Amino acid sequence: MPRYTTKLFHLALLALIAGLASCQKPFHEETERYIFVTVNINLPYWQEAKAGFMDEARGLGVKAEFIGPDSYSPQEELDLFQKAVGKNPSGILVSAARPDLFKDAIDAAVKAGIPVICVDSDAPESHRILFIGTDNHQAGMESGRRMADLLHGDGRVILITIPGQENLDERVRGVNEAFAKYPGIKITQTLDDKGDPRSANDQISALLDKKEKIDGILCVEASGGPGAAEVLHRVNLGGKIPIVAMDKNPETLDFIQEGVVSATIGQKPYTMAFYGLRFLDDLHHNIVHEFKDWRTAPASPLPARVDTGTSTVDASNLQAFRAAAATRAQTAQPAP
Repeated sequence: MPRYTTKLFHLALLALIAGLASCQKPFHEETERYIFVTVNINLPYWQEAKAGFMDEARGLGVKAEFIGPDSYSPQEELDLFQKAVGKNPSGILVSAARPDLFKDAIDAAVKAGIPVICVDSDAPESHRILFIGTDNHQAGMESGRRMADLLHGDGRVILITIPGQENLDERVRGVNEAFAKYPGIKITQTLDDKGDPRSANDQISALLDKKEKIDGILCVEASGGPGAAEVLHRVNLGGKIPIVAMDKNPETLDFIQEGVVSATIGQKPYTMAFYGLRFLDDLHHNIVHEFKDWRTAPASPLPARVDTGTSTVDASNLQAFRAAAATRAQTAQPAP
């Protein structure tokens, strides 16, 4: 075959392949939209989750929406969840502030064919497809062990939490289990800060004003750490009463650098949201072929629980975590 004929043949073949490819239906439809519903949406913790959610949405080429109230309001979060269901999205991620409150709404969404995955805070009695997040019992045990080391096994501890929130209750259970090995450690007060650092600040201030003996402050939710740390810093007790915080919000990291917070147990909200969306997309497209369709399957084809783990941040590794946060901020892009 003459050289020019061969060249024309190759060009024709390439054009045919390109034409066939252009006729193929894209894997993701333009109408595909996934929604993440959470609470206290402006907290740095949830902004980190939003980054993971939006990064994976861009990677998949799907639309994504991240919504929630800007304060701790389970009822408002539930209202937004129900509105999200009404939009008939391809899937929903939700951090159920109160699992009992969300059970019926989650069950109704799944019955309607909308896959729902719980992230960070579970609703285990609902028909959610899976939970992805921290093993909160283990996170609580890690918090308790770190405080026990700081107190050398003896002292009076103030615990800051939000009672009734399933993930935090599991952390409290872990703390108590860790402290069971140290008879000299007693939890003398359990404070409900309602997810507001100002509340933690006010309550710790009131205890100090009453000359309450405090040997350590342990926080199992993100707002308590900086709220308590600000008080100790203000009254010149920073570094004298150890604080074990939760999560890697910038204020907590600042207080670690200043020596006011001893350590914080960091979760991985970016990872939770990133893989949560990937699991939703797998469900929507029935990627796992154990059954024909997840909606009619006798059991979910996906894992029931995915533990994303924790990491302890203290003065020894603080800069590495700060560098990672700075990189995320520099590479952040607008949502699709």
